[in-house]
Amino acid sequence: MSETISENGLNEVYNRRILELAGDIPRIGVLEDADASASAVSKMCGSKVTVHLNMTKGKVSDFSHQVHACALGQASSSVMARHVIGATREDIEGALNTMRAMLKDGGDPPMGKWSDLEVLKPAREFKNRHQSILLTFEATLDAIGQVEATETA
Repeated sequence: MSETISENGLNEVYNRRILELAGDIPRIGVLEDADASASAVSKMCGSKVTVHLNMTKGKVSDFSHQVHACALGQASSSVMARHVIGATREDIEGALNTMRAMLKDGGDPPMGKWSDLEVLKPAREFKNRHQSILLTFEATLDAIGQVEATETA
């Protein structure tokens, strides 16, 4: 089953704010002294996000990423980079779970520091874009898990 996107649907999904976020992604690059790095890839479209981070006392203390994704994945990564410093695993898991519910089940968008993600709400109609949007969360949680595993070893 292929999704057809009307011109109006495209305008809604790729709105000005999404394009602004996608065009201004902070913290791009490789964090040379990262505690952990992880990548997530969309099998659907080939988008890829690689995250590098440092953790201090259970919180993200430094972060960088490499983003090769559509504008929706770029916008999601842009929001992540703007708000990830100081975040805990629980913060990011909560944002991921809320995003999944928003995209897949028509749930409410994230609140608080993650509220910018509401801009991605129009993408709920385009299931083939969901994975690209969620990549940044998956890669970040993977990297946090690596740090936690070395701390408990």
